[in-house]
Amino acid sequence: MNRQAQAVVLLLLGGAVVRASVTDLYLRYVKEGLRPFLVAAGVALIAAAVMTLWYEVRPLLPGRAGTPSGEGDHAEPGDHAGDSDHGGHGHHEPRVGWLLLLPVLGLLLVAPPALGSYAVSQAGTTIPGDGLPDYPALPDEDPARITVLDYASRALFDAGASLGERRVQLTGFIANGPDDRPILARMVLSCCAADGRPVKLGLTGQAPVGLPDDTWVEVVGRYSDRIGRDPVNDAEIPYLDVETWREVPTPKRPYE
Repeated sequence: MNRQAQAVVLLLLGGAVVRASVTDLYLRYVKEGLRPFLVAAGVALIAAAVMTLWYEVRPLLPGRAGTPSGEGDHAEPGDHAGDSDHGGHGHHEPRVGWLLLLPVLGLLLVAPPALGSYAVSQAGTTIPGDGLPDYPALPDEDPARITVLDYASRALFDAGASLGERRVQLTGFIANGPDDRPILARMVLSCCAADGRPVKLGLTGQAPVGLPDDTWVEVVGRYSDRIGRDPVNDAEIPYLDVETWREVPTPKRPYE
């Protein structure tokens, strides 16, 4: 891969990063607050590519052809030794460099989906931190809209005291649970998808059944004192007593 080809790949990569950053596509890979850094990185890549192309093309422009005066008139005898050593053949850049096009094409043509049920099956449930000493009151609305992470934290660390008998509404996707029953899950990011970890909730009551994995649902229910175990890391999995549920489209922000 010569320098012109490298610049084109760099230009495509920068364009793909900028395209993902100005749409909701970037939310599949990083947290929302990182958008400005992605835009800046994409613009920097594009600028570097344009400068490289200009440096390569400038000598070919009209009026700039040929060797500048005074250059090349005093070549040393050993300057072209490399050509004779290799029979006049130039060096070839490793073709593996073209593999850099794969992530670019992935971003431009086939955007991978957000982490889902497969990631849930491979990683144990986790709840960042050890809970709060005093959980804030739930929203006044009925049912109270809270995140899967918030419910799991209150159910485990607060034993449901801050939930009481209130109805709560959670949104997540369906995954296969330890007892082959559906669970509600949501991925939590610290920075990007590479460090994503699942939060899993068991479902009792009118739990959704017969849905394929990665189906997004909105469930309404109440606190359940039932606790399960994750076979992946033996961590505790809280349960939710489901009263109603419905399918919903994949949210723009798939991670919590």
